[in-house]
Amino acid sequence: MKFFKSGLFLFLLILLGAVKTYAQSSSELKKQREQLTQQLEKLNRDFEETSKNKRSTLKQLETIKAQISLREEKIKNISSGIRLLDNQISDNTNTVHSLQSQLDQLKKEYAAMVLFAFRNQSAYNKLMFIFVAKDFNQAYKRLKYLQQIGSYRQRQAAYISGTEKDLNHKIVELDKNKKEKSTLLQDQEKEKQTLGKEKNTQAQVVVDLSKHQKQIKQEQAATQRKLSKINRAIAEAIRKAIEEDNRRIAAANAAAAEKARAENRPAPVSVRKAPAKTSDVLSTTPEAAKLSSDFLGNRGRLPWPVANMVAVTHEYGVYYIEGIKDENKGINIKTESGASVRSVFEGEVIQVYNVEGTYLVVVRHGGYLTAYSNLKSVSVSKGQKVSTKQTLGIAATDSTSGDTEIGFEVYKGQSDMNPRQWLTPQ
Repeated sequence: MKFFKSGLFLFLLILLGAVKTYAQSSSELKKQREQLTQQLEKLNRDFEETSKNKRSTLKQLETIKAQISLREEKIKNISSGIRLLDNQISDNTNTVHSLQSQLDQLKKEYAAMVLFAFRNQSAYNKLMFIFVAKDFNQAYKRLKYLQQIGSYRQRQAAYISGTEKDLNHKIVELDKNKKEKSTLLQDQEKEKQTLGKEKNTQAQVVVDLSKHQKQIKQEQAATQRKLSKINRAIAEAIRKAIEEDNRRIAAANAAAAEKARAENRPAPVSVRKAPAKTSDVLSTTPEAAKLSSDFLGNRGRLPWPVANMVAVTHEYGVYYIEGIKDENKGINIKTESGASVRSVFEGEVIQVYNVEGTYLVVVRHGGYLTAYSNLKSVSVSKGQKVSTKQTLGIAATDSTSGDTEIGFEVYKGQSDMNPRQWLTPQ
């Protein structure tokens, strides 16, 4: 019986741990759904605002694509929530059956004890049970046995009461799980219907845009020209940083060699050499190497360059707009008007450029760099040290479309990297 009680305790302990894990996962999924809903609401307001324009624009197409992407992500989130609830319902159903079986067994054992106690309830029988003992030691043990039976019966009654409470709690939880699943299934169906409408709207916008191919291509060409200038400016900033590092290394080598000659000894073998790979040249000092290590250690946990992110309108890599191939070396982040743009990590501002009326800020983090483009104003200057989340400037708002959007890029030396892999998941 002692083994049975220990087993029951262990079972309930594991069960509580599993419930806690499910609760945490469910809470995280719910939080993500709330964030996605907020982003969708902001995008919907933006799209309604841009839809007042009689003619469809590329910004409208970008907004509706972002809406569709977020809507699909929300549907996936709901599907994950439904799968989680299915697992909970299955586990809780098994737990209810197990607790019911244990309760039946406890009641059966308790009934047997009550019957035994009833048949042997007279004081005469109890005394005879004690007095027929062979010696005093056995008589004492029989007395203790009778006392333990009464105590054990009380504990069994408490176990039965506790198991009944656990069973009722699990039944209530099971009903709650089923209701939550029903609600999620309804939400999922609504989201799918909305997604279908958004895809129809996207198709209509594409049709409308196809009627104005010439003007659309002009807009794309203007955007591409500005993007090319930004890319060249970033490349120039990296090149200058490389040249500065190389000059510093050469100066250190020359100084070490001159000192060795003055002291009439061979040049030290520890003199640094300029790295052969451009991706490595930005980690030449111990301080820069440590900063690089710290930056790398925060991969996937860096804060977003804007506090209020509405949506990512362009992802990293190759993409197509109206059949025209393009490539993004970073991501485009839609935010709110007047939003502050902030550094995602501590470092040093190595360049501030004016690109067609908006600013580009490049920050160095040891062997890594981050670039922030489309700022209407800046609050930092070249050579300035910045801390994590320190404001670099204010995001620019397009006067025609009313959209506020910045570009964000991450580099290791001259190699561009996917910023999504570095930022905290949204």
